Amino acid sequence: MQKHPTTSKIQPANRVNSVSEYYFSKKLKEIAALNAAGKDIISLGIGSPDKPPHANTIETLCADSRKPDTHGYQPYVGIPELRLAFAEWYKKWYGVELDPHKEIQPLIGSKEGILHISLAFLNPGDGVLVPNPGYPTYSAVSKLAEANVIAYDLCETNGWQPDFETLEKLDLSNVKLMWVNYPNMPTGTNASIELFQKLVDFGKRHDIIIINDNPYSFILNDTPLSILSIEGAKDICIEMNSMSKAHNMPGWRIGMLAANAQFVEWILRVKSNIDSGMFRPLQTAAVTALNSPKEWYDDMNRIYRKRRTIAEKIANALKCTFDKNQVGMFLWAKIPDNITNSGALADKVLYDARVFITPGFIFGNNGKRYVRISLCATEEKLNEALQRIQENIN
Repeated sequence: MQKHPTTSKIQPANRVNSVSEYYFSKKLKEIAALNAAGKDIISLGIGSPDKPPHANTIETLCADSRKPDTHGYQPYVGIPELRLAFAEWYKKWYGVELDPHKEIQPLIGSKEGILHISLAFLNPGDGVLVPNPGYPTYSAVSKLAEANVIAYDLCETNGWQPDFETLEKLDLSNVKLMWVNYPNMPTGTNASIELFQKLVDFGKRHDIIIINDNPYSFILNDTPLSILSIEGAKDICIEMNSMSKAHNMPGWRIGMLAANAQFVEWILRVKSNIDSGMFRPLQTAAVTALNSPKEWYDDMNRIYRKRRTIAEKIANALKCTFDKNQVGMFLWAKIPDNITNSGALADKVLYDARVFITPGFIFGNNGKRYVRISLCATEEKLNEALQRIQENIN
């Protein structure tokens, strides 16, 4: 019998040991096992829109997929029609002028953009300012790039905005990037011109690139804003955006970034060595989606408003408190004082009521006393979740 060589001396790269499997990757496997055992878990954890894209978007995808000449490799920079559509979308909704030839880079989802930006600008040991609480991928990718993660606090007492006085006291000499995310996930704090002005000024004075991750600006929000609308922002800022949330296309993996031409060119050097252009019918369908009328966003938000009302009832049933002015597709709620931490509450809700909500600690220790409830479930499912919680959680 042939013996297989031992691998006991083989170890992964150090960067692999600097990160762990993504929380939702692990938790969804557990939920799948619970469902396989007949538990029928209602998931209010993931921000994955459950409605389809606009019908015209789907029709464009189908029609172009049937064409014989749409299945080959595509340009790394995206097709011209898509870059132009993003530029027109930014002009229409954000009032921002972008050169579609030089200042826009389509992405295979925003998550890959975080990697490409990090690899384009970070040397090992460079500092990266990452929000706490914040999207875990900012920290994970920074670690994979062998950068020095410097968490900056977002606190409810400061309206979940950066404390610039505290930031100014840090040693910023080696900091290259600062990740921000407004409208904010997980807290639902909206963007503002004043906040963006402060961020642009901070970045310019310290030569720190400010990256605003901006996929939520159309969800329960009447005034979409872009950091690039601030005078001089293109000199120091990058903004990422996505088709996932506002256009119900999370699985399509279509996003973009916008910045000055030099930043975009540097990022393209990295991206073009990692992936290839996305499927052409996906790009043409995205063009159709970007041309959706105002009624599309209004109809979507009517649905989310009804769901938000039920999510607030769920939070109340859990004796949580929350800010009614939140925007986005989640409800961020503070847990009662008698609960140890958000993980304990989330597990109790999962195992006793068969409802999955997200514990805030996964976004950083400033989230340990908060939970996040997704609006990406039908009113029927949300009402059923509410009933289960009312009947099973004391």
